[in-house]
Amino acid sequence: MAGFFSLLRRLYLTAYNFTLFVGWFQVLYIVLKTLKESGHESIYHAAEKPLLFAQTAAVLEILHGIVGLVRSPVTATLPQIGSRLLLAWGILWSFPVVKTNLNFFSLFCFLQSSLLLQLQIICSFFFGLKEAFGSAPSWLLWLRYSTFLVLYPTGISSEVGLIYIAFPFIKASEKYCIRMPNKWNFSFDYFCAANVVLGIYVPGSPHMYSYMLAQRKKALSKSKSRVASC
Repeated sequence: MAGFFSLLRRLYLTAYNFTLFVGWFQVLYIVLKTLKESGHESIYHAAEKPLLFAQTAAVLEILHGIVGLVRSPVTATLPQIGSRLLLAWGILWSFPVVKTNLNFFSLFCFLQSSLLLQLQIICSFFFGLKEAFGSAPSWLLWLRYSTFLVLYPTGISSEVGLIYIAFPFIKASEKYCIRMPNKWNFSFDYFCAANVVLGIYVPGSPHMYSYMLAQRKKALSKSKSRVASC
């Protein structure tokens, strides 16, 4: 029975990663096609729907950690997925005017971090297949645990930059704000919340990067140990 559930788990995770792989491949295709035909100004508008799908589907990674399908702790997965969802839905989708104010650098960093995430998903997909049907090659393991070295700095830079660009539009619109008095006796200011989130990046970014470096070192050390024992 345990073997059956283990096989079921692998099949599900393979299907999940394949779905994300297809979604991100579509984003990549649209980005390159639009860049060639229309220029960078039209990229985000063209890729928005598949990008939102791919980013939102990653919410399941949090659930995977909660139920134990993967070993990744929820405390590490939640801030990573949460920040991307904030940018995708809470900034770019909620305030369309931000998209028209993106400079090339901000757009490039945002899309680069998204497309580098695709590389991680591709590695996870093929790594899962290799693990299911045999041992995974060391180069694939290295690639899986090394793409974040580029992804994190560019991704964090784009996230911070996009939130900062959105500040005046968030403040002026008062969207998602709850003002008192109301029957819940509760107030919420989205602009203040965005400032708090931006402040969390200061201690949070080095902490997450250090955590990922430690995970990388641990995974690659295990791989070297297995190779040496063979």
